Amino acid sequence: MSDHVLDLNGFTDIPGGKVAFVVTYLEMLAAPDKPLAAARDDVELERWRKPDLAAYRSLFRQVGEDWIWFGRLSYDDATLADMLNEPARENFLPMRDGKPVGTLELDYANPEEPVVAYFGLVPDAIGGGLGRWLMSQAVEMAWSRPETRRLWLHTCTADSPQALKFYMSCGFKPYKRAIEVADDPRLLGHHPRDKAPHVPVIDR
Repeated sequence: MSDHVLDLNGFTDIPGGKVAFVVTYLEMLAAPDKPLAAARDDVELERWRKPDLAAYRSLFRQVGEDWIWFGRLSYDDATLADMLNEPARENFLPMRDGKPVGTLELDYANPEEPVVAYFGLVPDAIGGGLGRWLMSQAVEMAWSRPETRRLWLHTCTADSPQALKFYMSCGFKPYKRAIEVADDPRLLGHHPRDKAPHVPVIDR
């Protein structure tokens, strides 16, 4: 058992090899009055049913390696396949010129409070309003279900500095904070060591 205890006042040392993030949870309690973004003719959204695991991990890394996303990279094949094929989980690909340029995952395990579980674009697709268009698709799909009472998501301090402001501009409001401590995914080999320099590797 670790002897490191989180002190909610002051500073708490984090062991070497770990990363620590401040996580902000945001919610949307009613559907927007109008779409968050206009329709586009340069991109379309495809449902990704039973994703191929290698393709999924590759895209997950493309979208998330600058922010050291690790949530799905530690699972073995069987566990990841079972998760992605859960009936309440829906994955989508924004497609441009026949290629995926991002990822969107909606989780309806609690049908009254669906969650935008994963959301992001590959680096080359960032800018030009594509992210807002993708979020508009997510919000529209979630609120089209009569059971929905709240749509929520979370971001953290390892994410893009623009993420929190972006989510708030889409109508989400912060409601909770948490601190997440985890093994540094770069030291586990999930991402190159030079990724996310805003979260330095400390391994001693």
